[in-house]
Order: sequence, then C-alpha cells, then structure tokens
Amino acid sequence: MNADQLTITITDLYQSLGDRQAFDAHLHPDLTFWESDADGLLSGLSALDDLRDRRAARAAAGTPPLSVAPELLHADAWGDTGLVRYVLRARFADARPDECFRVTDVLRREAGRWRIVHHHAEAVR
Repeated sequence: MNADQLTITITDLYQSLGDRQAFDAHLHPDLTFWESDADGLLSGLSALDDLRDRRAARAAAGTPPLSVAPELLHADAWGDTGLVRYVLRARFADARPDECFRVTDVLRREAGRWRIVHHHAEAVR
C-alpha cells in the first residue's frame, strides 16, 4: 500500500508541473537535489527556484514540451521512508526527440503525507 502511495505522489507531482506552489507542496523545504544541468549538490527550495529561473531564461526561445511524465516507476517503502526510481520523459510537438532522465527520489512521510527529501535526476543521452 505504501509503495502505491509513493507512485501516486510522484505522478501527482508531475501533474502539477507549471503550478509552482502545487509542485512544491510535494517537496520538503530542506530537500537536496542533483540535476544534470547543475554544478553540484543543491539544497532547499530557494536553490531550486534559482535553477528554475536559469532554465526558464535558456528555454525562452524554445518550444516547451507537450508533456513531462514519469514512467517505469518502481517504489519501495520502509516505515516512513520511501524510494522511487523512474524514467522522466519530456515529449515535444516538433521533430525533437524525447528528453529522458533517470530519476531517484527519496521521500519521508510526515503527518501522513509523503514529501521528497532528496531528488537525483540524470539526463540520458
């Protein structure tokens, strides 16, 4: 049952993409994260906002993806700790190939709610 709740949390996370407040509700305020386009380990929502702003500036001239969704989810839960591994796929309307990322999220359950405490995403070439 907890593994199902974890995959629902991750699916809900990406369904709220574009609504920063709803997206961030799935994240612990002190989360740490690795991203392929970041120089090192980042920590906290303000660091995530800075990364988002840099990405938005680079993407301003391009066409945004039609969809961004997790697939091939594999989840495990041990008490109030969870781990979800998946492929994140961005699909585009033009001739660009899909962009895929291997993702691992570590989640903690607090007050009956799962939130991501660590996120690791690596671009797949």
